[in-house]
Amino acid sequence: PNASTGFFYFLTNELNFRPEFLGRVQVATSIASLVGVWLYQTRLKDMPIKKVLTAITLISIPLGLSQLILINGINRQFGIPDQWFALGDDVVLSVLGEIAFMPLLVISAKVCPPGVEGTLFATLMSAFNLAGIVSQELGAALTSWLGVTESNFENLGLVVTACNLSSLLPLLLINNLDKLEEQNDARGDE
Repeated sequence: PNASTGFFYFLTNELNFRPEFLGRVQVATSIASLVGVWLYQTRLKDMPIKKVLTAITLISIPLGLSQLILINGINRQFGIPDQWFALGDDVVLSVLGEIAFMPLLVISAKVCPPGVEGTLFATLMSAFNLAGIVSQELGAALTSWLGVTESNFENLGLVVTACNLSSLLPLLLINNLDKLEEQNDARGDE
C-alpha cells in the first residue's frame, strides 16, 4: 500500500502547499528519475541484481519514514521549511525508485525470448501499472480504516509507517532471483 492520498491531503490542507509548488515537485521528481537511471547505468549495472534490490529496499525504508519528520513538524525545529523538506524527500525517493526499477527491466531483458521483447515490455508495464493501482487502493483502504481524512491527520503517521514497512515484504521472495539466474545461465549454455 502507499500513503499518497492521505499525505496529499496533508500537504495541501494542512501545510497549504499550492498547485504551483506541487507541479515543481513533479518536475523535480521526473528529473530525479533520470538521475536514477543514470546512476544505475554508470555505477550499479555490474552489481548483482539481488544486492542492488536488497540495498535499495533497505535504504528506502528509513528515507520513506522521513515523511514522519514532516508530519510531526520536526524539520521546522531544525530550520528546514516544509516545502524544501518535501521537495528533497520526493527527489531522493524518486532516484531510489528508479534505481529499484532498473534491475527489473534488466531481468526481463535477460529472460525474454527473442522476438517478443515488445510484448514482454508491454506486459511488464501493465503489471507495474496494476501494482500501482492495487497499492493506491490498499493505501486508501488503510487510510480510511485508520480514520485519516482530508482534515483529520491524527493517524497519518501510522499509515505512512505501515505503508513503508510493507516495502520489506518483497525481500521474502528475493532468493527466487538466484533460481532465475540459474535458469538464465542454463538457457545461455544451450
